[in-house]
Amino acid sequence: MKKILGISILLAVVCMVTAMASDSFLSGYNLENLVRRTALFGIISVGVTFVIVTGGIDLSIGSVVCLVGCGLPWLLTKHGWSVPAAVIAVMGVSAGIGLGHGLLITKLKLQPFVVTLCGLLLYRGIARGFTNDQTVGFGMEFRSLRTLATGQIKLPFIDGFALPAPWVFLFVVAVAAAIFLNRTIYGRYLLALGRNEEAARYSGINTERMTILAYVISSTLAGFGGLLFVLDVNSAQPVDFGNFYELYAIAAAVLGGCSLRGGEATILGVIIGTALMQVLRNMITLVTTRNNIEFAIIGAVILIGVIADELVKRYAVRRRAARALAQETGGA
Repeated sequence: MKKILGISILLAVVCMVTAMASDSFLSGYNLENLVRRTALFGIISVGVTFVIVTGGIDLSIGSVVCLVGCGLPWLLTKHGWSVPAAVIAVMGVSAGIGLGHGLLITKLKLQPFVVTLCGLLLYRGIARGFTNDQTVGFGMEFRSLRTLATGQIKLPFIDGFALPAPWVFLFVVAVAAAIFLNRTIYGRYLLALGRNEEAARYSGINTERMTILAYVISSTLAGFGGLLFVLDVNSAQPVDFGNFYELYAIAAAVLGGCSLRGGEATILGVIIGTALMQVLRNMITLVTTRNNIEFAIIGAVILIGVIADELVKRYAVRRRAARALAQETGGA
């Protein structure tokens, strides 16, 4: 709860500073776009949380977003697939990618960093291959399908602002993820796996199955995010669509309280971390003319998060040691 409170206060401070620096920040149009982007990135951030909580990493998220984002309009417009068949195909591919990652990591004992880094290169290369590096999109067709990402829910008593449809998907995904992680035995298995894999294995947990499940969830939500991203923008260029999205997802998870060591995560914190990342991006756009420093800020945020996590861990170890010593001294 302390981490959630801290990131919430930081989010509020950044929002206030941005609002004072730019009159456009609190406009209905800007807030609506900000909420939409937070929802879209929040979905993939929740997905990578399941991998991080096991002590793993998934660097292929952006390329999975690209593969799905390019694959859906390619199947619909170039090959005439029906909407249900195309959606099932791209979501099946994204889930299969997670299954493949999990099997390589658990059965061949490959490092998650290596496996997902290769995936980062492979899936974008595949997308560039079947599209011939050409932009793919929906044009003026499939408007009803696009409402999944572009739709709006009007709110009473709030003029000029409507809740973007992706926020509904994020809410469902976040609630389901929080219940799964905190209220089910499998969620406890994932947390135990992240804290100590060997101890979890000796206690009877099928650690390989849990690891595979984590990567399947991550890739499936990345694919779902890619579907919503392309429906939102209407087209995708395989060269840069989804580029560096894995950094946004990982940064949001770290900011939201996920430990890169594994065994610790909070879905609410991840959502707040995602919002903070998007507000920072929005602040750079509105307040400065230096949009090229965006990735520098993301890198700094991840580094600060890792440093803070390490310092908190060391402080906790020292406190436990001090308490144990005090108890021994008092007992003596």
